[in-house]
Amino acid sequence: MNITDLTVHELQEKLENNELKITDITKAYVDRIAEKEPQVEAFLTTLTDEAIEQAEDLQSKKEKGELEGNLAGIPIGIKDNICTKGVKTTCGSKILENFVSPYDATVMEKINTENLINLGKLNMDEFAMGSSTENSAFKITKNPWDLSKVPGGSSGGSAAAVAANMVPWALGSDTGGSIRQPASLCGVVGLKPTYGLVSRYGLVAYASSLDQIGPITKDVTDCAMLLNVIAGHDEKDSTSVNVFEKDYVKALTGNIKGLKIGVPKEFFGDGINEEVKESLEKTIEKYKELGVEIEEFSLDIANYALASYYVIADAEASSNLGRFDGIRYTYRSPNATSLEDIFKKSRSEGFGAEVKRRIILGTYVLSSGYYDAYYKKAQKVRTLIMNEFNKGFEKYDVILTPTSPTTAFGIGEKTKNPLEMYLSDICTVSVNVAGLPGISIPVGVDSNGLPIGMQLIGKKFDEETILNTAFAMEREIKFREKFRPEFK
Repeated sequence: MNITDLTVHELQEKLENNELKITDITKAYVDRIAEKEPQVEAFLTTLTDEAIEQAEDLQSKKEKGELEGNLAGIPIGIKDNICTKGVKTTCGSKILENFVSPYDATVMEKINTENLINLGKLNMDEFAMGSSTENSAFKITKNPWDLSKVPGGSSGGSAAAVAANMVPWALGSDTGGSIRQPASLCGVVGLKPTYGLVSRYGLVAYASSLDQIGPITKDVTDCAMLLNVIAGHDEKDSTSVNVFEKDYVKALTGNIKGLKIGVPKEFFGDGINEEVKESLEKTIEKYKELGVEIEEFSLDIANYALASYYVIADAEASSNLGRFDGIRYTYRSPNATSLEDIFKKSRSEGFGAEVKRRIILGTYVLSSGYYDAYYKKAQKVRTLIMNEFNKGFEKYDVILTPTSPTTAFGIGEKTKNPLEMYLSDICTVSVNVAGLPGISIPVGVDSNGLPIGMQLIGKKFDEETILNTAFAMEREIKFREKFRPEFK
């Protein structure tokens, strides 16, 4: 039995039946990290020694009958923009290279309460700005399906670590597709929850009205399990919504007969790879066989989502990143000779090119004379996008689209053309703009053996419907049984 091949619910079952010890599982993942991390480069900080020590303590408590939490002893990986007490939280940026968080994010408090074992902090595009994890200040993460390809971004380290079996599951964050797009490119499951379902307290902000923490897992059941852990109202986050507590695992019945799925034709037009289209068309036919009603419709406002997203996101980023000034907890330039010098040189040397580009663009759209022309207009378009989705959900239970217009592209292929890189998020950004939940699951591979993802979008706080719709197709396709990365 290869322990690291197992899903979390399989690991949980073996722990309950005493077929495995917590120490067995943790040691297997620590060994896997030692073996594969030099090739994949998914981690920025590894906590393997601490993990072994925690596993021994938890196993001892388990044997004495003192252990609480039905997920106790399961390892996890954490994206490096989620504050973790006593551990570096760098956001993939030189400006936070030596920042050690003095507190835990709310999601980390929940994970610690469940006695999950943190294996380390995972690589990401700097401040979550990117679609390939090539914008990290420290390393470029590789896609386990093909080490010459990107894993997607910005949660590329999280997706690659799950795909390479270096962690059984991970937390990422999603501002414009940063969980779903890398999940698609790495052949794993990624969920962006409804805005407000999961606390953002302790998540280093990129764009506060768009950011959401969510799970990246091997299958849909694990995804529902991790959502059960992290969802819930938090008084420390003013945007957190107090909704009725749900058990998302119980929603996974697989019965979707009579469900209505809308397929927006705009998401299958120019720019979408033909093999991606073909794979999704086959999936749509499978849904019909399962008794689902499928109908094509128009969601034309989605054409404006990308422009609206980049105006809003960059405007919020220019405000949020103002705190990184070289004075408080960040990198300070050794060449500075005055206060003004500290600000200028610390930011010039500490931020990468993509972050600078977005700060400049965000400052521009917020500046006097341009605020009304760009930012205010983008917010109006945002309202129109929400209204269009609401109109669609009057008729359909779920909306189905590709997750990414292409499969994983080569490292360095799009770095010289920022606009081409931004188009990688064309299918995902509208979900964040509208504050909706979206899930990506793998539904096939292309002619090069690279994974293809399908996105399911749901109504606000209706995660159980998209999870069950994804679960039904996952059982039908059996992706994990048929396809694995060549990289072993």
